Amino acid sequence: MPATPAWPPQSTPRLFVETPLREGAQIRVEGAQAHYLLSVMRIRPGDPVKLFDGESGEWLGVAATAGKRDLLLDVTAQLRAREPVPDLWLCAAPLKKGRIDWLAEKACELGVARLVPVLTRRTVVDRLNGDRLRAHMIEAAEQCGRTAVPELAEPVKLAALLRAWPAGRTLFFADETGGVPALEAMRAAPGAAAILIGPEGGFDADEREAIRALPDAVGIGLGPRILRADTAAAAAVSLWMAAAGDW
Repeated sequence: MPATPAWPPQSTPRLFVETPLREGAQIRVEGAQAHYLLSVMRIRPGDPVKLFDGESGEWLGVAATAGKRDLLLDVTAQLRAREPVPDLWLCAAPLKKGRIDWLAEKACELGVARLVPVLTRRTVVDRLNGDRLRAHMIEAAEQCGRTAVPELAEPVKLAALLRAWPAGRTLFFADETGGVPALEAMRAAPGAAAILIGPEGGFDADEREAIRALPDAVGIGLGPRILRADTAAAAAVSLWMAAAGDW
């Protein structure tokens, strides 16, 4: 007897939607998303689409009607509950376009809960396109099967970040002057945490002193090689996930 094909197929497109999802809901897709489904994926009435809203897991949508520029999806069943998200923030100085986009993508792929752009004295970029960064994270979530999208915080100056730091959340900061080996430090301080990565030029001496004065701050080292800021962020997040048992 031939095996019953999996439903929905593995090739089913995935789409993030802002509308809260529930069984029986109808979702109208327009604009670039509709173009992708209609013109690229060739979705027609009766075809499946996997949907997620970042809050309620993954759902099966079935195309009900398809126009030239929009289509209507019937939400028929929940496929997966929302994934557990490790309680990790990535606080990073903004980088030049391209590198900050890459950092946002990798933050999502690696499971970060919140991305916080931090303005430091040596930050070379002081304006961010938040919509573009969020779009990169959403695209990463769509492609990688995530059911959650990291929260994107408003840019904050380093001094303000430190003043408002929540007690009990460990702040691991990449200290280019030397620190505890990252994996060792992270295993010794389980629980809610954040990773702070400075700009291309690093923190200046006053900033480093202010960070170290924070009771929850722990300086970490990321090995013997000099890493670019975006690489350091991905490396530190990966180490934290390994220490937390998420990998």
